[in-house]
Amino acid sequence: MEITTILLGFIIVLNIVFAVIVIFRERRDATASWAWLLVLFFIPVLGFVLYMLLGQNLSRYHMFQWEDRKKLGIEKIIATQLESIRNNTFEFRDEVAKNNKQLISMHILNNDAILTDDNKIEIFTDGHQKFNQLLKDIQAAEHHIHLQYYILKKDQLGIRLIEELEKKAKQGVRVKVLYDDLGSRGLRPSFFKRLRQADGEVEVFFPSRLRWINLRMNYRNHRKLVIIDGKVGYVGGFNVGDEYLGLDPKFGYWRDTHLRIHGRAVHAIQTRFILDWNQATEKRKIAFSSHFFPEPEENSKGSSSVQIVTSGPDSEWEQIKNGYIKMVSTAKKSIRIQTPYFIPDASLLDALKIACLSGVDVELMIPNKPDHPFVYWATMSYVGELLNSGARVYIYDNGFIHAKTIVVDEELASVGTANIDMRSFKLNFEVNAFVYDAEIALELVEAFQHDQSVSRELTLEAYVNRKKIIRFKESVSRLLSPIL
Repeated sequence: MEITTILLGFIIVLNIVFAVIVIFRERRDATASWAWLLVLFFIPVLGFVLYMLLGQNLSRYHMFQWEDRKKLGIEKIIATQLESIRNNTFEFRDEVAKNNKQLISMHILNNDAILTDDNKIEIFTDGHQKFNQLLKDIQAAEHHIHLQYYILKKDQLGIRLIEELEKKAKQGVRVKVLYDDLGSRGLRPSFFKRLRQADGEVEVFFPSRLRWINLRMNYRNHRKLVIIDGKVGYVGGFNVGDEYLGLDPKFGYWRDTHLRIHGRAVHAIQTRFILDWNQATEKRKIAFSSHFFPEPEENSKGSSSVQIVTSGPDSEWEQIKNGYIKMVSTAKKSIRIQTPYFIPDASLLDALKIACLSGVDVELMIPNKPDHPFVYWATMSYVGELLNSGARVYIYDNGFIHAKTIVVDEELASVGTANIDMRSFKLNFEVNAFVYDAEIALELVEAFQHDQSVSRELTLEAYVNRKKIIRFKESVSRLLSPIL
């Protein structure tokens, strides 16, 4: 009995010490502190082990460095663009960009996201179309192929993609593949054996140093980028796997959004890949070459203004989230959002509710099924607040919607990898294209409206009358939402 009492007392004292450590480390984020304290309360000691695995702070590390970056002249471009915008001398290509110069300035100042205005954009919402075009672009590559995905699976699509890369490597094209260790768990080095034998290169982001434990597992590279010859760039929500072609019975048709870009925005996508690659590799770092940043060909140029914006746990600011908030706060007529998860923090949620209460039409589209149960129920919890503020919410019934898209006033849009959740804002490495072009925005609106035809509207009445067990699931999930 005495041993049990002593042991219990020791655990209580230890847990109090752990709680103090959590409070000290998370003092800038009260919601995260409370969530971790709940974990400690319900799972003594073990909860702290989970915290140490999942709660590391990377903001003090300078993870992504590339000494050759200065050769691009980015610093000079940034200074010139900021000064001319402040002096009202910047020559905007269209009115959409001109009307959003504060948003543009914020991204330039805090993210080095220079504005490019010569881009041609193609939108893909179907996996077959996206990957058919990607494979064609790969087959046409002459100098290099840089490919980065969060999830890369060894299935029909994954095997076909690697086989095409192997063919190009044998032809002398420089091929580099970067994938996330946790997102692509299950992949073995043998999958890339023939690609490496053909002089292709493969690296893993944040690989596990121990077989079953990854001390950085909470911080994942969620970016999906492809750059071909420095001329064509891809960014968006599709990963590589058969399920993204709608071949997984669990999810059915896979609805996503991905952009194919020609123009100077590709240089920004290229820079992001090089930074990520050089972080992941120890010996095969990429040095500057003009081949990676060619001048866009006249016949491939467009007129879309684009900023490539990135964020991650190493960043001082939650840049993509801040971009969303700025977009929402400037909306005058409409806001359309598609996201697989809706777990906003207080700042973004308040901005959306204020927009609703100000008469802006706010429409949100989410999946009808969970791929992560706790995240799904937390999403439904936050959805209720939007409904109560006057927003309209649609449940996508034609499979699974994975798009990460926001369109404001049918002229300003953001498409990329960042979900509307705290994981994307704080913990994952993400990338989004902010597009200032009414034609592209209208294409995204048309896609949204098409999706409405295969969705059902969730009314406030139906939400209020949901079952008690569902409310319980939502409540528990919402408490844990800061660390999901």
